[in-house]
Amino acid sequence: MRIALDPTPLHHTHAFLEFPRVAAELGYEWIQLTPHVDFMPFFRHPRADRALISATKKAAKDAGVGISSLLPVYRWSSPEEAQREAAVRNFRRLIEIAVELEVRVINTEFSGRPERSEDSEAGFFRSMEELLPIIEREGIRVNIDPHPDDFVEEGHEAVRVIRSLDSAHVGFVYVGSHTFHYGDDAPGIIAAAGERLGAAYAADSFDHHRSHGLRYISNPPGNTARVHQHLRIGDGDVNWDEYYDALHAVGFLDRDDALIVSNVFAEDEQWEAISRFQLEAIRAGIASAHRRAS
Repeated sequence: MRIALDPTPLHHTHAFLEFPRVAAELGYEWIQLTPHVDFMPFFRHPRADRALISATKKAAKDAGVGISSLLPVYRWSSPEEAQREAAVRNFRRLIEIAVELEVRVINTEFSGRPERSEDSEAGFFRSMEELLPIIEREGIRVNIDPHPDDFVEEGHEAVRVIRSLDSAHVGFVYVGSHTFHYGDDAPGIIAAAGERLGAAYAADSFDHHRSHGLRYISNPPGNTARVHQHLRIGDGDVNWDEYYDALHAVGFLDRDDALIVSNVFAEDEQWEAISRFQLEAIRAGIASAHRRAS
């Protein structure tokens, strides 16, 4: 089991190459590299050259921190063909970078559009026709999160889409803070994913369905905005015992390659204390699940 830090809260206070050192100082042994202007921006071609890749490897080694995974966000399911083709180019380059970094896990999103779900799904499969042979050849595992405001948001349907690729190199990411957009069925979704579950993220969120759907009000009425948070564990409505018990039930917590990522974004002003809290909370959640199952 690996527990990694998502360093997004550090993006405005620290240089990119400082992230591994800070993660180590916070007690983490692993870090997940997420979209950053100096390395792999959102939706754009990766910015890393050979020198930056080498410096990134050195920074991680010097800090005693492993790079667990990369998290790019590209529009590889875009219903707009030019965007989709650009995303495939970006993803090809990112795979090259992952190989050079000796990172074997890429976590990402479907990145299509819900109002054009059928076209987006078609785009996703076109992209996978090009990318999957490369992913499999390089020994990369790509795990996908059905993010809120995507062409597939419900957790069970996302598992079905991933399953249809019939590849051991493509899996599912269960993001705790997306629970209520997935359908609020962590046990069922995680069980359906089974061995395809490649990563889990730990941050809390409020249930936007509560109070007859009026817990959050955005105008104009009836708009399609999706609302969720990335809070520290315990500050929202996610049932964490259910989450960890579901992970335990499929054997995820006993796998050497399993990955849980702390990804709190809502309280940058307390990033240090919250990052330390998250590490201990995740460890405690894992231990509690083992105790309940024994």
